[in-house]
Amino acid sequence: MSVKILSVTLLLLSMCVCFSSSAGIRGPTKKRPCCVDVTNLDMSPEVVGETYREQVLSHPCVKAIIFNTEYGQLCADPNAQWVQNLTSTMKKVQ
Repeated sequence: MSVKILSVTLLLLSMCVCFSSSAGIRGPTKKRPCCVDVTNLDMSPEVVGETYREQVLSHPCVKAIIFNTEYGQLCADPNAQWVQNLTSTMKKVQ
């Protein structure tokens, strides 16, 4: 009988630890929206500022260079020539 009580107690304790640690992961961290599509069109005239951000491939996010525009973020194809030209003159931020 005591083995059953011990087993149930350990099971409940491990469940509490799992739930409390997963709740900490989902805490009040603010995650940036990600690019799920990119453009190849030359949008360099729309870009404002002197910084850009790289986004790595992590489903559903695609690999992208993110620029700021007057209308919000612009997700661009990192392999596009205009993107490479523009990023060579800009500063990368995290």
